[in-house]
Amino acid sequence: MERALIIGRFQPFHLGHLMLAREALKECDELIIAIASAQFNYLEKDPFTAGERVWMIHEALKDEQIDGRSMIERCYILAIPNDENNARWYAHLRSYLPPFHLVYTGNEYVAMLLSKEGIRVRTRLFKRDEYNASRIRALMLEGDEWRHLVPRAVAKVIDEINGVERLRVIARAESRPQEW
Repeated sequence: MERALIIGRFQPFHLGHLMLAREALKECDELIIAIASAQFNYLEKDPFTAGERVWMIHEALKDEQIDGRSMIERCYILAIPNDENNARWYAHLRSYLPPFHLVYTGNEYVAMLLSKEGIRVRTRLFKRDEYNASRIRALMLEGDEWRHLVPRAVAKVIDEINGVERLRVIARAESRPQEW
């Protein structure tokens, strides 16, 4: 059985991520979606909690099908705290995740670290200029249309948690509890 890995912050999970998951599941039996930097939240770069990101991804995959089956049936969604020591990062991943044989990433640095460990890496990005979480967050802050860039289920979760307003409050805050 071949199991692939996609790792990212997913702040938020967008249509580019969904296309990547779909491609991985066409080539592999199962997919691990690892939410990196799980401990970061309520920051402009990381506004959503790990639990909210798990929820977004779960709902998005539940709505999507491959071969008549919901994508969620073939996926693991796991949150992983960051390890700042890049030399031991792969061992950190292995300790949190089921075994995987292939990694899909658009991050050249991640590709380098995993290739060094003998992991097969496929570098893939889907319309990076359009499907980009930093751009989506910027559109949210500016009050521009962002919903067409994420799965409907993700937009629904963001609405339910009042995520756009949260992001706006975070962006204009003069100080944050971690800075006190």
